[in-house]
Amino acid sequence: MRAVFVLAKREFCGYFTTPAAWIFLMIFVALSGILTFYAGNFFSRGQADLQSFFLFQPWLYVFLISAISMRLWAEERRSGTIELLMTLPMSTWELVLGKFFAAWAFVGVALLLTMPMWVTVNYLGRPDNGVILVSYFASFLMAGTFLSVGSCLSACTKSQMVAFVLTMMACILLTFVGSDALVEAFSSVAAEKVLKVMRSFGFLMHFLSLTRGVLDLRDILFFVSFSGVFLFACVVVLDHKKAV
Repeated sequence: MRAVFVLAKREFCGYFTTPAAWIFLMIFVALSGILTFYAGNFFSRGQADLQSFFLFQPWLYVFLISAISMRLWAEERRSGTIELLMTLPMSTWELVLGKFFAAWAFVGVALLLTMPMWVTVNYLGRPDNGVILVSYFASFLMAGTFLSVGSCLSACTKSQMVAFVLTMMACILLTFVGSDALVEAFSSVAAEKVLKVMRSFGFLMHFLSLTRGVLDLRDILFFVSFSGVFLFACVVVLDHKKAV
């Protein structure tokens, strides 16, 4: 794991050497504030909470996580530096985890920068801070799962734009698949067991379950196992590319 930590640290520090990272952080914080206080009708609702902030998180991640993950491997393949990476005394698993943890930590920094909103709602009222803390944890988990999907798809192509579009489409599908609107649309043609499976694979259902403030192990395991599956798929793709 020391090799993973060293690579993750190098990659994480590398994010802040380019203007793109700072632009991303500013856009993330600005959009979070706009969606929470204006689109989410924060003031008209008259409730001091961050419900609207977390309600928009999955859809915000669909675009912004795709922008982060698209360069994880696509840029390495396009520039030819992936061959240099593969010659390092590290396994493919260590390379994948190192890059993944660096990107995940970067998203964690973006989330930390939204903490002033938490301070604001505490100033305006008395929110349930336990629920907010669990919701932040849920948001961080979901971001990691989106990143694992993006990492796998980024390894499949040399084009960052193709990786961005594929990741965005995949994340939209995974978010929307368990939604009430889609389940209701299929309720007349699909069996109850099929609808139940659709709900269980929907990111939105598991995320909203956690944002109620209940740390359900099933929801946590869903995100962790989903991330593991896509990171394993990323390793398989990279090993296959290396073999050919």
